[in-house]
Amino acid sequence: MLTNLLQSFLDNLNYGTIWFLMLLESTVIPVPSEFVVTPAAFNAADGTIDIWLVILFATIGADCGATINYLAGYYLGRPLIYRFANSKLGKMCLLNQKKVEEAEKYFDDNGAIATVTGRLIPGIRHLISIPAGLARMNFWRFLLYTTLGAGTWNCILAGLGWYLHTFVTRDELMDKIEIYSEYIKWGIIVLVLLVIAFFLVKRVLKKEKNAK
Repeated sequence: MLTNLLQSFLDNLNYGTIWFLMLLESTVIPVPSEFVVTPAAFNAADGTIDIWLVILFATIGADCGATINYLAGYYLGRPLIYRFANSKLGKMCLLNQKKVEEAEKYFDDNGAIATVTGRLIPGIRHLISIPAGLARMNFWRFLLYTTLGAGTWNCILAGLGWYLHTFVTRDELMDKIEIYSEYIKWGIIVLVLLVIAFFLVKRVLKKEKNAK
């Protein structure tokens, strides 16, 4: 029933459904953003909707969903989060304690910048807000970083949808999105690793400079 409902939303993409689906995607509901923003941008290339509003509503939806996760981490705490992750409902959402722990480790290893870079990494993207809440990160800082990360990701997906419109038919769209999403995923992972390396080197150099 849930799958049919989600498919109905995907078949009728507008600004409201884009916002709602991206809200779900940024909580724990398994809604791949690739299959929301990219088809919406594909439609925008036809002139039926505006691509900048697609990016805007997708980013606002991601912010709303991420805020839900942030508040859950902030107010519920680790034991309840883990209990939910290990519950039947958590498993229905493709969630488990290990995934939450991996998101926490990523956040702990990379600090606040993880809220930006984590939004670009598959498997961590929708969970990175939980450790931000657990760490009681300043909300407005969290929201700024989340907006930057989600906005960047949505721009990438919108660009893909616009590009695919130049040579892909609507019937081929979903298959092509799946193929190109793999290329984007690995490209993003490499880019994020480079960004993290840059900040680590910067931190080490700063410590050495202060030690002198």
